[in-house]
Formats: sequence, C-alpha cells, structure tokens
Amino acid sequence: MSVVEQYARAHLVTDAAVPDDETVPVVLRYDPDVDPREVRVGLPGADEWSFSRSLLEQGLRAPAGSGEVRVWPCGRVQAVVEFHSADGVSVVQFESKTLLRFLRRTYMAAAPVSR
Repeated sequence: MSVVEQYARAHLVTDAAVPDDETVPVVLRYDPDVDPREVRVGLPGADEWSFSRSLLEQGLRAPAGSGEVRVWPCGRVQAVVEFHSADGVSVVQFESKTLLRFLRRTYMAAAPVSR
C-alpha cells in the first residue's frame, strides 16, 4: 500500500490581525502501513495531529468529534477542523473539496490490489 501525501492551503482562524485571504501551507498524510484508520494533518511549525479517517469523513457532513479533534461543515464549500491541546486551540478552515479529494485518495491507496 502506498502513502498519500497532499499539500494544501488552509485558513488559520485566529484573533490576530491576519488578512482574510491569507492561507497557510498544510500537509495531509495517510500511511496505511502505520495505521489504515488514521490520517495526519501537519500545520505550520512542528504541529502534527493524528486522528480517525472516519472522523474526517463524518465531519464533512455533520459536526463530529468530542475530544482533541473536532470537524464540521462550514457552509456549502468549507469545513473546519479544530485541534485542542494543553497549549490552546487551533482552528483550521479548509475547502471541503480539498479534504474530499484527500479522502478519496486514501481509500484508493488502502484498497486491495487485484491481479
């Protein structure tokens, strides 16, 4: 099985004075050899979060999650992923199609190869 790594741009939702159109680089990663049920999101700096792939999928349709990671749709074309840690909360807004494309690629990578 192959690793899926997708580079994306996302908005960090913050109280700081940041222009509305400013985005940050994010890395979406899936490695079925490590854990076929888990995805990773790498944020700027050293922040990387691991959570259930099904949580990401569910959160694109309706609010999901109750622990360190929460995901919910935001309008028709965006989704929010919220990360909780002892240092605070990071709120990241993605285009839904970016996350859907990533999920589609993870399912293709995890599918058994028929010969």
